[in-house]
Amino acid sequence: MENYTEAFRVLGDISRLRIMNVFVRARQAICVCELVDALGLPQYQVSRQVQQLKQAGLLKVKKQGTWAYYYLNEENSFFRHLFDFLESVAANDEPVMTGRDMRALNMRLSLRENGRCVVGKFPHKQILEVIED
Repeated sequence: MENYTEAFRVLGDISRLRIMNVFVRARQAICVCELVDALGLPQYQVSRQVQQLKQAGLLKVKKQGTWAYYYLNEENSFFRHLFDFLESVAANDEPVMTGRDMRALNMRLSLRENGRCVVGKFPHKQILEVIED
């Protein structure tokens, strides 16, 4: 039960809720730099929020070389139901913000090469220009 109360506690923050909305709609592993570009939030803030979501058990991480990709912890049935609930709430209550976040994320993910993040290959400013167009 303690895991669940911690999960609800961390979801009480708008930035973490936006991050979770992206994960529940994307249903794939995402690196922090992709979240930063999609959400338009500072890197330090996204990193801190993702770590709190991970510590609460909502997210897991997999390493690919020097990259860390975060994804939903769908091994827990309670969390799976929670993710489905968050997805339905996001679709109904925040369509403008969630839609903007998802369009930016999809554009950012389309830049991947061989399923991997491209930061370091393109200047950050160039990536943002592509997303904002």
